[in-house]
Amino acid sequence: MNSHVTSQQDHARPVTDKRADERPGEHAICFRKSVPNVGEFTVRALRLPEDVPLVHDWVSRDYAHYWGMQNESMQEVEDAYREILRPPGSKVFIGQHDGAPAFLLEWYRASEDPIGRYYDVRPGDHGMHLLVAPAERAIPGFTWQVFQAVLEFMFGDDSVERIVVEPDVRNDKIHRLNRRAGFEYQQILQLSKKTAYLAFCTRERYRDALLRDQRESATDASSQPCAAAVPHLSPGVWAQVNTAHLRKILSELCHERVLQPRQRSGEGRWDAYTLATDVPGVEYRFRAQRLALDHWHIDADSIEKYVDGRRAPLDSVRFIIEVRETIGLSPAKLPTYLEEIASTLYSAAYKWVHQRFDAEQLAQAEFQDIESAMSEGHPCFVANNGRIGFDLADHGQYAPEAGADVRLVWVAAHVDRASFAAVTGLSYRELVREELGADTVAAFEDTLRRQGLDPDAYLFMPVHPWQWDNKLAPLFAAEIAAQRLVFLGRGADRYRAQQSIRTFFNLSQPHRCYVKTALSILNMGFMRGLSPYYMETTPAINEWVHALIQEDGFLRETGFTILREVASIGYRHGHFDTALPSHSPHKKMLAALWRESPVPGLRPGQRVMTMAALLHRDRDGAALLPVLIQRSGLEPRAWLRRYLRCYLSPLLHCFYAHGLVFMPHGENLILVLEDDAPVRALMKDVGEEVAIIEGEPKLPEKVRRIAVSVPEELKSLSIFTDVFDCFFRFVAEILWAHDTCSEAEFWRAVAECVSDYERAHPEYADRFRRFDLFAPEFALSCLNRLQLANNEQLLDLADPAASLQFAGMLQNPIAPYRPAERGAAGR
Repeated sequence: MNSHVTSQQDHARPVTDKRADERPGEHAICFRKSVPNVGEFTVRALRLPEDVPLVHDWVSRDYAHYWGMQNESMQEVEDAYREILRPPGSKVFIGQHDGAPAFLLEWYRASEDPIGRYYDVRPGDHGMHLLVAPAERAIPGFTWQVFQAVLEFMFGDDSVERIVVEPDVRNDKIHRLNRRAGFEYQQILQLSKKTAYLAFCTRERYRDALLRDQRESATDASSQPCAAAVPHLSPGVWAQVNTAHLRKILSELCHERVLQPRQRSGEGRWDAYTLATDVPGVEYRFRAQRLALDHWHIDADSIEKYVDGRRAPLDSVRFIIEVRETIGLSPAKLPTYLEEIASTLYSAAYKWVHQRFDAEQLAQAEFQDIESAMSEGHPCFVANNGRIGFDLADHGQYAPEAGADVRLVWVAAHVDRASFAAVTGLSYRELVREELGADTVAAFEDTLRRQGLDPDAYLFMPVHPWQWDNKLAPLFAAEIAAQRLVFLGRGADRYRAQQSIRTFFNLSQPHRCYVKTALSILNMGFMRGLSPYYMETTPAINEWVHALIQEDGFLRETGFTILREVASIGYRHGHFDTALPSHSPHKKMLAALWRESPVPGLRPGQRVMTMAALLHRDRDGAALLPVLIQRSGLEPRAWLRRYLRCYLSPLLHCFYAHGLVFMPHGENLILVLEDDAPVRALMKDVGEEVAIIEGEPKLPEKVRRIAVSVPEELKSLSIFTDVFDCFFRFVAEILWAHDTCSEAEFWRAVAECVSDYERAHPEYADRFRRFDLFAPEFALSCLNRLQLANNEQLLDLADPAASLQFAGMLQNPIAPYRPAERGAAGR
């Protein structure tokens, strides 16, 4: 897309008639839109040769240099447009404002255009090039109004599913306009005449972008009716999400043996259960099937509450109150836990109402659309969207499911308090130049100089906007007053919050790094800060782990790697740093890191999605995973073999070959897909969640903190608990419930993956015996028990193994498939 953008932007509520105007004498008008206080836009087809002088005048001017036709004659311009109109589906239009020519629109079918050679074209992909005429009089927001008119004109054609653009990478003005309209930038292309971004926009993305734009432009949000601010909090929706959430509470707390319902009877495939509460006369009844790993598959429609024998409505928060003694929730922890449950329900209602894609549509969606569409937080935790500290506006702006664009706050941190760390060969100046751009760096440096400050004495660091407003401005006031911290303003790039909530993906420049920031909200058992002390060693740890993986032939063969956290900055508060213990959340309020994006590493035909998507269900209960398998054209077992080869095999090798373990849940993995089947897995969030638990490697000084002491009998739980119980248990249920494959077929596939790995690596036979993944049973490690015991500090990070809570043993679902050559299992 080539475009010249000149005007400032404003906001208006359009009144649009998208039908062709049928009044006599105006039969050529194919689109009409009136905008209050701006005027009327119309669109007509280009007329050759009549319009050539007009178009030649526009494209010859200096402002139109991105159009690439400045030095062409009038005849050459005419010839060029006759050639442009030649391919099927190609059209050119003159747009008019109040009857006067105002813009030029080229509309082409992507499959018939050279751009189609650079990506997998969908049938409904149409591209556009837009040139706005030189303004004769300034109209605030004029170009934005033109842009809206063009998109509404194109989306008014039912054949248009997505609009594709390929703007020159240097055209910052059009990038801002594209992003404002909802275009998602995916990759950089080297075209014949320019280096360009490839970006896409669907109707849904455009609609959502307009809604966000209207929210941001509202000058008095407090005047809006409360009901309009929370439309998702309706009785019907609230009943739906409470039922779904109570189903999860019952399932997970029964799995962890915190709740022990009494079986009443069997009803075909289902067993009927009754659960007594701590409140006399209050009980719950439901039907369930017990699957492998003692997973409770509960029929949501069967859940009933009885009070003195009479039916009562379902209420998750009330349920926690009714069983608080049974589940061991102390009076001191009860208020915070209830707040986390209520917030989780609020988030669930928001997701339910704002669902943009069903499972079928989501399987075809783009990377960040999938990220923001996830219906589930951590699959095991009952209170998994606590976010204590966020208010109503914060949720709409910063929660992943809101899908809002965020511009990060930037501050200058004095080197007396701040420290920078990076992987070998990456300097601070190189990082900020790449992540901010030369113009923004220069502007920030000028901001410091105007205050009489030396830019060389400061480090630029990104800050979560919520963190600045709620924590840094008031609590770091002394640092700000002393100009050790200087507010610089917001960066130009727009980011999107990820499922991990304090990490952001760069929408404006997808090849740039993720940014992870400190965020002092309480969420799922931790205050989500970042330690400046950990930041000092995080890049070195990532560099060491990455080198280990790259040097390992088996891991290279599987395509497994990590997204390195390549740089970090931590800031030490003058008062908190000396007065408070090392684990205090107040010492983790100001730090940030940069993590590699997966986008630059993608090959043609590949796309990425969070592995959490494999557990996603839409509001009708349809799951994404079976749709992916069906779309791939592979048999379920073949799809699973590919997936396990990408995900489980590398984890086995890291554990057995190197004593290296990760936290490999869905949010921490990105899957690379080709034709809807996994081909590689990318691990992220490495610095805080990687550990060496076996062997005594000679670690560099900055890497030594990842070597932890774990009792021998707990080491294999890095696979049994973190992979089998906390992820595969849910995958197996989804596949079984959707008739994709049976439980036995799934666990047999897992067993075959493990046995294939063992056969391929006989050199680790002794370790296979020590850490036997075919053992008959393993300890049930309980995550909700941890949160119920201490919902403000889930684990002692200095000794996490000592904090674990157990509840007996689980039968190992792959034990029945133990290879004959392994012999009988020992204990």
